[in-house]
Amino acid sequence: MIRWIRKLYNRWEVEAFRHALLNDAMRWIAPAPCRPEPHTWSADDVTCSWLGHSTVLINFYGITILTDPVLGRRMGFKLGPFVLGPKRYVQPALRYYELPPIDLVLVSHGHMDHLDYWTLRRMDAASTVVTSRNTSDLLRHTWLTDVRELGWHEITTLFRDRGGLKIHAFPTSHWGARVRSDHHRAWNGYILERNGRRILFGGDTGYTRMFEQLRSHGPFDIAIMPIGAYRPWLVNHCTPEQALQMCDEAGAQYIVPIHHQTFRLSWEPMGEPIARLEKAVSDAPHRLALRRIGETFVLPAAPTQQLTHPFLQSSELSKAAGE
Repeated sequence: MIRWIRKLYNRWEVEAFRHALLNDAMRWIAPAPCRPEPHTWSADDVTCSWLGHSTVLINFYGITILTDPVLGRRMGFKLGPFVLGPKRYVQPALRYYELPPIDLVLVSHGHMDHLDYWTLRRMDAASTVVTSRNTSDLLRHTWLTDVRELGWHEITTLFRDRGGLKIHAFPTSHWGARVRSDHHRAWNGYILERNGRRILFGGDTGYTRMFEQLRSHGPFDIAIMPIGAYRPWLVNHCTPEQALQMCDEAGAQYIVPIHHQTFRLSWEPMGEPIARLEKAVSDAPHRLALRRIGETFVLPAAPTQQLTHPFLQSSELSKAAGE
């Protein structure tokens, strides 16, 4: 076992070093294949566009949400004017200065490919941030001051003057430490609800039975789910087939796949995750809402069946979240 771990580490170290020196420095970053036009989106719709990696721009009936913003050329450690870490393969579908005004920045956890200093320092101070427990200190050097932490199973309601947006945090199969010594940091997935529609943001996760438990909080119109970086990190990153299975277990109608095609974080080929997901969903291809960076999906107008949601009626959880 120890020999296998050492071999695995040495292979990763050599491959990462070779890739960084020989390829990354001069490698061209391809443009995004599609470009969203959020200025044309209607406040009467639910619209989302995948900007790259785990960054999704959502218009939720007039409330604009940005998940896990990572829009720089590289993500990783900042050293002076440089960032030491993986370089993008595809440019973000929108630059930070092309974004519409963001009402809510939704951060799943503190990993560098989900909580990116370069991007967050360019976000408007007027944005509200919801993040996982014990990660708000990571934002202290940004302009963002309205930062709210949510622990697992806690709920908060934002933008009450605009009809309200309910946010419910739940645990996934991942971890939250940004560096080796800060294991106190948590990690979240989120349920978003507004006007009777529900979006499930899986954050970063391996396969977990938690999504079965979420079924009682559904049905979900859209599930934003990671599908990449599973080889060899399968415990903490689900396969495309597992992502679809968790969507089914939660009761989600459409899947928006994220966490692929942008950075090389593991050993599977860059195009493998989306190809596997397309095959897995081939019996109902309409459920795959987005395939390429920059594509836009508008949720069909017909509402899903209205259900009574215990997590939306729990006064105890609301008090725990500070409502």
